[in-house]
Amino acid sequence: MNTELSWVNEAWNRSLEKTLHNTARIGSGFPHASQNGVYQLEAPNWWTAGFWPGMLWLLYQESGQEQLKALAEECEAKLDEVLDGFERLDHDMGFMWILTSVANYKLHGNEASRIRALKAANYLAARFNLKGQYIRAWNPWTEGARNDGLAIIDCCMNMPLLYWASRVSDDPRFAHIAEAHTDTVLKHFIRADGSVYHIVNFDPHTGEMLEGLGGQGYAPESAWSRGAAWALYGLTLAYHHTGKDDYYQAAKRVANFFLSRLPEDHVPAWDFRAPDELRNLRDSSAGSCAASGLLLLADKSEGGDADVYRAGGERILKSLYENYGAWDDPAEEGLLLHGTSNYPQGTNIDVPLIYGDFFFVEGLARLKGRGPSYWE
Repeated sequence: MNTELSWVNEAWNRSLEKTLHNTARIGSGFPHASQNGVYQLEAPNWWTAGFWPGMLWLLYQESGQEQLKALAEECEAKLDEVLDGFERLDHDMGFMWILTSVANYKLHGNEASRIRALKAANYLAARFNLKGQYIRAWNPWTEGARNDGLAIIDCCMNMPLLYWASRVSDDPRFAHIAEAHTDTVLKHFIRADGSVYHIVNFDPHTGEMLEGLGGQGYAPESAWSRGAAWALYGLTLAYHHTGKDDYYQAAKRVANFFLSRLPEDHVPAWDFRAPDELRNLRDSSAGSCAASGLLLLADKSEGGDADVYRAGGERILKSLYENYGAWDDPAEEGLLLHGTSNYPQGTNIDVPLIYGDFFFVEGLARLKGRGPSYWE
């Protein structure tokens, strides 16, 4: 590592120290957002259940701290009740089982982990709507509600579970579904300028696109920054798994949009097109996710493009470390401050978010020259 990146080791060590401290209380729980310095624990079927064990695996790989491995495996085992009670599952099975079972299988060849992840991949594939060529997002929020036409940009990050399943099962159907969904993302989610819709509503019977929705962004035609981060990283992963140039070009378009909208400290506003009075509210989780995706995109690029994307990822991570870290606050469990989960609903605003912490640590791992991530 060159001297200009010496801060990476410092950031890594402080992340490890804080996480080890947090294990005493969090244990094998499932944190989501920090309130008053304490990560609130969710049920194991909550979409963020994979990020804490995923971070434990990342830190274990280099530190060799056995307690991190043990807790990650306990989290994975707790997810069995969700697989068995599959009616609670939705589109976020990649977030949950890539960072638990796929990680465990890749690191240790654990056969039980392979079976768990394949089961999750089958459930995810079963959500594919043939007419609309999309993975259905949520289940009905209330009895009788109809949301079976909704697909969301976040799901780009779940597709690697299907690519992995095709490889280990030697069954191309999983990858076919992932590519079909990603083709739909390119057609209906990615705008010409590289911004994205959070939600697209389809007619589930005909497959016709009905409308784009703002979701967790400010408005339907705004530019929710974490949605852009999901797209940037997810499309880069799609290119990694398929080699399809359309995916690479789309990833670059989103990356260029994202980088061009960053403020002076390189950490994004929660929505790039929110009104001026709301744009000072940042989302550190969008920054860390995009940074890790940019570093992968740099590895897939050549020449000036590679330099731009790598420098962009480094700048974001360094700013997060220097300006957004809670390193000097022992009462705060989160690594990164100033995350914004869902502004329109008024939930978890300007707080640490576990997925922001995970992608920050993953980005550091990339800068340290670690091997392929669990998504790859």
